[in-house]
Amino acid sequence: MIKEAMFYEKLGGNRVQCGLCSHRCKIDPGSFGVCGVRKNTGGRLDTLVYGEVIAAHVDPIEKKPIYHFLPGSYSYSIATVGCNFKCSFCQNWQISQASKMGEGWRVEGGGREMTPDEVVKEAKKADCRSISYTYTEPTIFFEYAYDTARLAKAAGLSNIFVTNGYMAGEALREISPYLDAANVDLKSFREDFYKEMCSAHLEPVLESIKTMKKLGIWVEITTLVVTGRNDSDEEFKDIAEFIVSVDPGIPWHISRFHPDFKYLDRAPTSVETLKRAREIGNKTGLEHIHLGNIIEA
Repeated sequence: MIKEAMFYEKLGGNRVQCGLCSHRCKIDPGSFGVCGVRKNTGGRLDTLVYGEVIAAHVDPIEKKPIYHFLPGSYSYSIATVGCNFKCSFCQNWQISQASKMGEGWRVEGGGREMTPDEVVKEAKKADCRSISYTYTEPTIFFEYAYDTARLAKAAGLSNIFVTNGYMAGEALREISPYLDAANVDLKSFREDFYKEMCSAHLEPVLESIKTMKKLGIWVEITTLVVTGRNDSDEEFKDIAEFIVSVDPGIPWHISRFHPDFKYLDRAPTSVETLKRAREIGNKTGLEHIHLGNIIEA
Protein backbone atom coordinates (compact mmCIF):
# COMPACT_ATOMS: atom_id res chain seq x y z
CA MET A 1 0.00 0.00 0.00
CA ILE A 2 1.25 3.49 -0.85
CA LYS A 3 0.91 5.98 2.00
CA GLU A 4 2.28 9.46 2.64
CA ALA A 5 5.40 9.26 4.75
CA MET A 6 5.99 10.87 8.11
CA PHE A 7 9.04 13.03 8.84
CA TYR A 8 9.84 14.90 5.67
CA GLU A 9 9.94 18.48 4.45
CA LYS A 10 9.34 19.94 1.04
CA LEU A 11 12.17 21.70 -0.71
CA GLY A 12 12.14 23.81 -3.86
CA GLY A 13 11.50 22.27 -7.27
CA ASN A 14 9.38 19.44 -5.85
CA ARG A 15 12.40 17.99 -4.04
CA VAL A 16 11.89 16.61 -0.52
CA GLN A 17 14.13 15.82 2.41
CA CYS A 18 13.37 12.73 4.47
CA GLY A 19 13.92 13.12 8.21
CA LEU A 20 13.20 9.56 9.29
CA CYS A 21 16.77 8.28 9.61
CA SER A 22 20.20 9.78 9.92
CA HIS A 23 20.83 9.68 6.16
CA ARG A 24 18.31 12.55 5.85
CA CYS A 25 18.09 11.90 2.11
CA LYS A 26 17.33 14.76 -0.27
CA ILE A 27 15.21 13.15 -2.98
CA ASP A 28 14.41 14.38 -6.47
CA PRO A 29 10.95 13.85 -8.01
CA GLY A 30 10.52 10.22 -9.06
CA SER A 31 13.55 9.10 -7.06
CA PHE A 32 13.99 6.97 -3.92
CA GLY A 33 15.84 7.40 -0.66
CA VAL A 34 18.73 5.13 0.30
CA CYS A 35 16.25 2.59 1.68
CA GLY A 36 14.63 2.09 -1.74
CA VAL A 37 11.09 2.08 -0.31
CA ARG A 38 10.43 5.81 0.16
CA LYS A 39 9.75 7.67 -3.06
CA ASN A 40 9.26 11.30 -4.02
CA THR A 41 5.97 11.36 -5.94
CA GLY A 42 5.53 14.84 -7.36
CA GLY A 43 6.81 16.58 -4.25
CA ARG A 44 5.18 14.20 -1.75
CA LEU A 45 7.23 11.55 0.03
CA ASP A 46 5.49 8.18 0.00
CA THR A 47 6.23 4.92 1.77
CA LEU A 48 5.66 2.01 -0.61
CA VAL A 49 5.65 -0.81 1.92
CA TYR A 50 2.85 0.10 4.33
CA GLY A 51 1.09 -3.14 5.23
CA GLU A 52 3.15 -5.23 2.79
CA VAL A 53 4.56 -8.02 4.93
CA ILE A 54 7.42 -10.03 3.45
CA ALA A 55 7.88 -12.16 6.58
CA ALA A 56 5.63 -13.00 9.54
CA HIS A 57 6.59 -15.65 12.09
CA VAL A 58 6.08 -16.61 15.71
CA ASP A 59 9.53 -16.63 17.31
CA PRO A 60 10.91 -17.16 20.80
CA ILE A 61 11.82 -13.70 22.01
CA GLU A 62 15.37 -14.96 22.59
CA LYS A 63 15.77 -15.28 18.81
CA LYS A 64 15.68 -11.48 18.38
CA PRO A 65 17.95 -11.74 20.45
CA ILE A 66 16.26 -10.33 23.56
CA TYR A 67 17.19 -12.27 26.70
CA HIS A 68 16.20 -10.00 29.57
CA PHE A 69 12.76 -8.69 28.57
CA LEU A 70 9.79 -11.09 28.73
CA PRO A 71 12.12 -14.13 28.76
CA GLY A 72 10.55 -17.42 27.73
CA SER A 73 7.75 -15.72 25.78
CA TYR A 74 6.90 -15.64 22.08
CA SER A 75 7.00 -12.60 19.83
CA TYR A 76 5.02 -12.14 16.63
CA SER A 77 7.70 -11.00 14.20
CA ILE A 78 7.09 -9.02 11.00
CA ALA A 79 9.08 -7.28 8.28
CA THR A 80 8.68 -5.55 4.95
CA VAL A 81 11.40 -5.42 2.30
CA GLY A 82 14.09 -2.77 2.49
CA CYS A 83 16.91 -1.36 4.60
CA ASN A 84 18.73 1.95 4.98
CA PHE A 85 22.10 0.16 5.24
CA LYS A 86 24.00 -1.68 2.50
CA CYS A 87 25.92 -4.21 4.57
CA SER A 88 28.00 -6.45 2.35
CA PHE A 89 27.77 -9.24 4.95
CA CYS A 90 23.98 -9.05 5.49
CA GLN A 91 22.45 -12.38 6.51
CA ASN A 92 18.91 -11.39 5.47
CA TRP A 93 19.94 -9.78 2.19
CA GLN A 94 17.26 -11.52 0.12
CA ILE A 95 14.63 -9.29 1.73
CA SER A 96 16.61 -6.41 3.24
CA GLN A 97 18.29 -5.52 -0.07
CA ALA A 98 15.38 -6.47 -2.36
CA SER A 99 14.24 -2.86 -2.72
CA LYS A 100 17.59 -1.94 -4.29
CA MET A 101 17.31 -4.57 -7.01
CA GLY A 102 14.88 -2.74 -9.28
CA GLU A 103 11.20 -1.89 -9.00
CA GLY A 104 10.23 -5.47 -9.79
CA TRP A 105 10.47 -6.23 -6.05
CA ARG A 106 6.99 -4.71 -5.55
CA VAL A 107 5.48 -7.39 -7.77
CA GLU A 108 7.81 -10.31 -7.16
CA GLY A 109 8.64 -9.99 -3.50
CA GLY A 110 6.56 -7.24 -1.95
CA GLY A 111 4.76 -9.66 0.34
CA ARG A 112 1.13 -9.99 1.33
CA GLU A 113 -1.08 -7.22 2.60
CA MET A 114 -1.64 -7.21 6.34
CA THR A 115 -3.18 -4.30 8.21
CA PRO A 116 -1.94 -3.21 11.64
CA ASP A 117 -5.15 -4.55 13.15
CA GLU A 118 -4.58 -7.93 11.50
CA VAL A 119 -1.01 -8.09 12.86
CA VAL A 120 -2.27 -7.50 16.40
CA LYS A 121 -5.03 -10.10 16.00
CA GLU A 122 -2.55 -12.69 14.70
CA ALA A 123 -0.20 -11.97 17.60
CA LYS A 124 -2.98 -12.44 20.12
CA LYS A 125 -4.19 -15.61 18.39
CA ALA A 126 -0.68 -17.08 18.61
CA ASP A 127 -0.50 -16.25 22.34
CA CYS A 128 2.43 -13.88 21.81
CA ARG A 129 3.24 -11.29 24.43
CA SER A 130 4.92 -8.90 22.02
CA ILE A 131 5.31 -7.85 18.41
CA SER A 132 8.83 -7.58 16.99
CA TYR A 133 9.65 -5.42 13.99
CA THR A 134 12.65 -7.33 12.70
CA TYR A 135 14.41 -9.33 9.95
CA THR A 136 14.89 -6.12 7.91
CA GLU A 137 15.29 -2.58 9.31
CA PRO A 138 12.05 -1.44 11.03
CA THR A 139 12.94 2.23 10.62
CA ILE A 140 12.20 2.06 6.89
CA PHE A 141 8.63 0.82 7.51
CA PHE A 142 8.17 3.26 10.39
CA GLU A 143 4.59 4.34 9.57
CA TYR A 144 3.41 0.74 9.50
CA ALA A 145 5.32 -0.15 12.68
CA TYR A 146 4.06 3.00 14.42
CA ASP A 147 0.39 2.34 13.68
CA THR A 148 0.76 -1.32 14.63
CA ALA A 149 2.64 -0.50 17.84
CA ARG A 150 -0.10 1.86 19.03
CA LEU A 151 -2.77 -0.81 18.51
CA ALA A 152 -0.56 -3.45 20.11
CA LYS A 153 0.00 -1.34 23.21
CA ALA A 154 -3.74 -0.77 23.56
CA ALA A 155 -4.26 -4.54 23.30
CA GLY A 156 -1.76 -5.25 26.08
CA LEU A 157 1.14 -6.31 23.86
CA SER A 158 4.71 -5.04 24.05
CA ASN A 159 6.66 -3.76 21.03
CA ILE A 160 10.26 -4.54 20.10
CA PHE A 161 12.54 -3.08 17.42
CA VAL A 162 15.48 -5.12 16.13
CA THR A 163 17.35 -2.27 14.53
CA ASN A 164 20.61 -0.88 13.19
CA GLY A 165 20.03 2.19 15.36
CA TYR A 166 20.03 4.70 12.51
CA MET A 167 16.61 6.17 13.26
CA ALA A 168 16.58 9.96 13.65
CA GLY A 169 15.96 11.27 17.15
CA GLU A 170 12.62 12.82 16.20
CA ALA A 171 11.25 9.50 15.00
CA LEU A 172 12.60 7.64 18.01
CA ARG A 173 10.96 10.07 20.41
CA GLU A 174 7.67 9.82 18.49
CA ILE A 175 7.44 6.06 18.85
CA SER A 176 8.99 5.83 22.32
CA PRO A 177 5.65 5.76 24.24
CA TYR A 178 4.83 2.51 22.43
CA LEU A 179 8.30 0.98 22.09
CA ASP A 180 9.21 -1.23 25.05
CA ALA A 181 12.48 -2.83 24.00
CA ALA A 182 15.10 -2.81 21.26
CA ASN A 183 18.05 -4.86 20.19
CA VAL A 184 20.49 -2.50 18.48
CA ASP A 185 23.22 -3.72 16.14
CA LEU A 186 26.44 -2.02 17.15
CA LYS A 187 28.33 -3.39 14.18
CA SER A 188 31.69 -1.88 15.02
CA PHE A 189 33.28 0.94 16.98
CA ARG A 190 35.13 2.26 13.95
CA GLU A 191 33.84 4.92 11.56
CA ASP A 192 35.69 3.39 8.62
CA PHE A 193 33.90 0.07 9.14
CA TYR A 194 30.50 1.78 8.98
CA LYS A 195 31.47 3.76 5.88
CA GLU A 196 33.04 0.88 3.96
CA MET A 197 30.84 -2.00 5.06
CA CYS A 198 27.44 -0.39 5.68
CA SER A 199 27.43 2.94 3.78
CA ALA A 200 26.60 4.67 7.04
CA HIS A 201 28.21 6.33 10.08
CA LEU A 202 28.93 5.25 13.64
CA GLU A 203 27.95 8.29 15.71
CA PRO A 204 24.17 8.22 15.02
CA VAL A 205 24.05 4.62 16.26
CA LEU A 206 25.76 5.55 19.51
CA GLU A 207 23.36 8.46 19.94
CA SER A 208 20.35 6.20 19.38
CA ILE A 209 21.51 3.80 22.08
CA LYS A 210 21.94 6.63 24.57
CA THR A 211 18.59 8.18 23.62
CA MET A 212 16.76 4.88 24.00
CA LYS A 213 18.09 4.49 27.54
CA LYS A 214 17.04 8.05 28.41
CA LEU A 215 13.56 7.36 27.05
CA GLY A 216 13.16 4.26 29.23
CA ILE A 217 13.33 1.70 26.41
CA TRP A 218 14.91 -1.63 27.39
CA VAL A 219 18.08 -1.99 25.29
CA GLU A 220 20.20 -4.99 24.33
CA ILE A 221 23.13 -4.73 21.90
CA THR A 222 24.40 -7.18 19.30
CA THR A 223 27.80 -7.15 17.59
CA LEU A 224 28.37 -9.53 14.69
CA VAL A 225 32.09 -10.23 14.82
CA VAL A 226 33.46 -10.34 11.26
CA THR A 227 36.76 -12.12 10.83
CA GLY A 228 39.59 -9.65 10.29
CA ARG A 229 37.37 -6.55 10.37
CA ASN A 230 36.08 -5.83 13.88
CA ASP A 231 37.70 -8.61 15.94
CA SER A 232 40.63 -6.90 17.64
CA ASP A 233 40.99 -6.76 21.41
CA GLU A 234 41.11 -2.96 21.19
CA GLU A 235 37.77 -2.77 19.45
CA PHE A 236 36.13 -5.24 21.83
CA LYS A 237 37.36 -3.07 24.71
CA ASP A 238 36.07 0.12 23.07
CA ILE A 239 32.62 -1.40 22.55
CA ALA A 240 32.47 -2.75 26.08
CA GLU A 241 33.58 0.56 27.59
CA PHE A 242 30.92 2.42 25.61
CA ILE A 243 28.19 0.07 26.80
CA VAL A 244 29.38 0.38 30.41
CA SER A 245 29.33 4.18 30.08
CA VAL A 246 25.63 4.03 29.14
CA ASP A 247 24.63 1.25 31.54
CA PRO A 248 26.69 -1.81 32.57
CA GLY A 249 23.41 -3.73 32.79
CA ILE A 250 22.84 -3.55 29.03
CA PRO A 251 23.24 -7.10 27.68
CA TRP A 252 25.87 -7.53 24.96
CA HIS A 253 25.27 -10.29 22.39
CA ILE A 254 28.47 -11.26 20.59
CA SER A 255 27.55 -13.21 17.44
CA ARG A 256 29.53 -15.41 15.12
CA PHE A 257 29.88 -14.34 11.48
CA HIS A 258 29.21 -16.78 8.66
CA PRO A 259 30.05 -15.83 5.04
CA ASP A 260 27.00 -14.48 3.21
CA PHE A 261 25.78 -12.11 0.47
CA LYS A 262 28.79 -10.26 -0.99
CA TYR A 263 31.19 -11.13 1.81
CA LEU A 264 32.15 -14.69 1.02
CA ASP A 265 35.95 -14.55 1.22
CA ARG A 266 36.17 -14.46 5.02
CA ALA A 267 36.24 -17.49 7.29
CA PRO A 268 33.55 -17.90 9.96
CA THR A 269 34.50 -16.26 13.23
CA SER A 270 36.37 -18.62 15.53
CA VAL A 271 34.66 -19.53 18.77
CA GLU A 272 37.87 -18.58 20.57
CA THR A 273 37.54 -15.02 19.25
CA LEU A 274 34.04 -14.73 20.68
CA LYS A 275 35.21 -16.10 24.01
CA ARG A 276 38.04 -13.56 24.02
CA ALA A 277 35.51 -10.77 23.44
CA ARG A 278 33.42 -12.09 26.33
CA GLU A 279 36.43 -12.12 28.62
CA ILE A 280 37.24 -8.51 27.70
CA GLY A 281 33.62 -7.49 28.28
CA ASN A 282 33.61 -9.16 31.68
CA LYS A 283 36.83 -7.41 32.71
CA THR A 284 35.40 -4.08 31.54
CA GLY A 285 32.39 -4.45 33.84
CA LEU A 286 29.53 -5.67 31.68
CA GLU A 287 26.98 -7.64 33.67
CA HIS A 288 25.35 -9.70 30.89
CA ILE A 289 27.25 -11.15 27.91
CA HIS A 290 25.86 -13.79 25.56
CA LEU A 291 27.52 -15.58 22.64
CA GLY A 292 25.39 -16.12 19.53
CA ASN A 293 25.41 -18.35 16.43
CA ILE A 294 27.40 -21.03 18.25
CA ILE A 295 26.70 -24.12 20.33
CA GLU A 296 28.70 -24.18 23.55
CA ALA A 297 29.34 -27.44 25.31
